[in-house]
Order: sequence, then structure tokens, then C-alpha cells
Amino acid sequence: MVTTDRVAFRQALPQGGRLIGMDVGTKTIGLALCDAAWTIASPAYTVTRGKFAKDKIGLAAFIEQQQVKGIVIGLPLNLDGTGSPRSQSSRAFAHNVADLGCPVLLWDERWSTQAVTRTLLEADASRARRDELVDKLAASYILQGAIDGLVAGME
Repeated sequence: MVTTDRVAFRQALPQGGRLIGMDVGTKTIGLALCDAAWTIASPAYTVTRGKFAKDKIGLAAFIEQQQVKGIVIGLPLNLDGTGSPRSQSSRAFAHNVADLGCPVLLWDERWSTQAVTRTLLEADASRARRDELVDKLAASYILQGAIDGLVAGME
């Protein structure tokens, strides 16, 4: 299942469970994890993209190791909410990982990278340090937004 509907995604996970967040870029994939109770997202690591088949095997192993029950992938939309070539790429990626046995939620990621970059600049992080952290922090930002939306829908 691949959806943008948080209610449908939540219904696919009636017992909750760990979620993985992904910020899918052309060169890297930032990964983040949250706890099974959906309270806080934490950055995990950044994968340098290679051949998709190899990347998918690595993601599958990580998902199994971490006992992930659902996948949240950032959906880069235009400022007016319409799709873009990057959002088409993220949708294709989501459909390609949908067979890993977890429901997939596409979550609006507008401003995630900018918000994280601004935070790192305020922390006076060097350019090299920002480059090292931005993708996994963006994944964490995306995942936190999704779990906040999922939990709000349960109240």
C-alpha cells in the first residue's frame, strides 16, 4: 500500500510500531526512525545511492533489523501543493519499496531541508558538517511531522 492518506496509513498499522522516515534525494537517502509509540523521530544515517537493487537490499535489511512496521517517504511538492518531477521520482521510489512488507505513507516535505539547514546554520555548523547531517535530519523532520499528524488523528 502506498498512500498520502494518513488515516488509511494509520488503519494499516492498528498496533502502531516503529516507522522509518526517508528523505529520498538523487544522490543520498536520509533515514530516520521513531519509537513504536510514535512519540519522537531520531536521525539514523544517510545512504549514498547506488544501484537501486543494492540500495533496496540494504533498506530491507535495516527495516528487518529495526523491526519497522511502516515507511514514511518525503514527498517534495511545489509551493502551491502541486507535483513536480522530484515528487514523481519519490512516488516511483515508494512504489518500488512497497513490496518490502510495510505500508508506505508519502508525506509533504516542503521546507524540510530548508528548516534543517537553517537550524544547522544557526548552530554554526561547518559546510562539511551540514552536508554530513542534512539528509538524515531532514528525514527526521519529515518523520516527526508524519507521526505528529498520525497521533493527532487518533485523538
